[in-house]
Amino acid sequence: QALRQVSQRTISTASRRQFENRVSENQKLFQEDNGLPVHLKGGMKDSLLYTTTAGLTLFGTAYTVYYLLVSSMPKKPN
Repeated sequence: QALRQVSQRTISTASRRQFENRVSENQKLFQEDNGLPVHLKGGMKDSLLYTTTAGLTLFGTAYTVYYLLVSSMPKKPN
């Protein structure tokens, strides 16, 4: 019975975090006509994510082309 009381108490007294509704703020931000593409309107964080993704994509493409060139060369006999 003690276990039952402890389990009920922890469930019933669990605090819920109340989140502020900021949808209208985000709508104003993303609908604003400031000349930026939508994927960069979030600020510095979006810009950093975009640059990192573009860099990784370019690196992966270059590495793939390099590996294909190396793989296409015939191996020298020993």
